[in-house]
Amino acid sequence: MRRFALISLVLLVLGSGLFVYFRYSWVFGEGAKSGELNYVVHKGWVWKTYEGKLIQTGIKGGAGSMQSNEFIFSVRDERIAKQLMVNSGKTFNLHYVEYQGSLPWRGMSSYVVDSIISMSGPVEIPGQVIVP
Repeated sequence: MRRFALISLVLLVLGSGLFVYFRYSWVFGEGAKSGELNYVVHKGWVWKTYEGKLIQTGIKGGAGSMQSNEFIFSVRDERIAKQLMVNSGKTFNLHYVEYQGSLPWRGMSSYVVDSIISMSGPVEIPGQVIVP
């Protein structure tokens, strides 16, 4: 009986560890999204994280009506977040990784932007302006 309980406990701990790893640490997918950057903010109760929204426009099927999709994301790198903040309103092409679940210290979204692929318009860095 004792051996059965020990084996069950080991399997439970191992299974829980695998679940947590695949749910919160394993990169489920990655890709790129482009659109107009609506905002990036630094917020949170305990863990301050950078959260943003990208507006993607397109033509919806039928009657030529316009649709708007929102891509809500988190940013871990402060340098990338600051560059996004000062260039709000410009068109960005952002690279992101997707997790199955979000962690409070990583951000509120399961999509985490890790780099800026491209940006249209003049690039602003605090203190200087660089025109591509």
